[in-house]
Amino acid sequence: MNDTNPEVRDEVRAHYARAATAMTAADGRTTLTVVDTDQCCSPSPGAQTSCCGADQEVGPAFGAALYSAGEHGELPVEAVAASLGCGNPMLVAELRHGEKVLDLGSGGGIDVLLSARRVGDGGFVYGVDMTDEMLDLARANAAKAGVQNVQFLKGVIEELPLPNSAVDVIISNCVINLSTDKTAVLSEMYRVLRPGGRIGISDVVAQDHLSPTDRAQRGSFAGCFAGALSRQEYLDGLTAAGFVDPDVTFTHEAADGMHGALIRATKPEDRSTQA
Repeated sequence: MNDTNPEVRDEVRAHYARAATAMTAADGRTTLTVVDTDQCCSPSPGAQTSCCGADQEVGPAFGAALYSAGEHGELPVEAVAASLGCGNPMLVAELRHGEKVLDLGSGGGIDVLLSARRVGDGGFVYGVDMTDEMLDLARANAAKAGVQNVQFLKGVIEELPLPNSAVDVIISNCVINLSTDKTAVLSEMYRVLRPGGRIGISDVVAQDHLSPTDRAQRGSFAGCFAGALSRQEYLDGLTAAGFVDPDVTFTHEAADGMHGALIRATKPEDRSTQA
């Protein structure tokens, strides 16, 4: 879980920079296309592709199809077209008015913008991404949406640019699998959450019987497969970081033995502050 590899990070960064550039050039057109795992997240102009889609037309398993028509209606078409995830964190985050939210690997901003609507003017949403091109795209999408209670920050999810106990909720969509140091990611999530805070994320997760070699055979690291954790590894990692009540629920198959999943956990209340 902590095999830091700068070359892989650079590969992922370049992968998503190409995706953001292609989406900007596409000017928000949302024609579906067929992609494979080597070209995933590098859509052709006008195409909506998925970070996790393998040799298949984008459909109900990936991308913007996982969001409702009502959610699409809340957003600029460019933000919808920029959805590259393997799930919908809105299904598990249970956001409330006034909360502060952090989106890990915020990409084109779809989950930040949806979260901002849900927390309202009394709340605030941060998006962290390491790719300049994605940050530019997200900021442009926020401006088009007229959403002001958001801030997009450049940074890596292994070293979050926020202070301790800064947010109530952490969301993410198909990003943690891209990190080569997941122990650091989970530790940073715990650090920036307030006591009693929670995570509600989606990710690609492997069945427990698949070895790392098996996972790599199903797709590349940048394609969301080679770096995916197994279900038990996720549960163990969350527990080791200090979270309680961890849960990993498979939602749909992404490849043989690998699934889109919703992940929940809570940071314990700080009993030292309680009467």
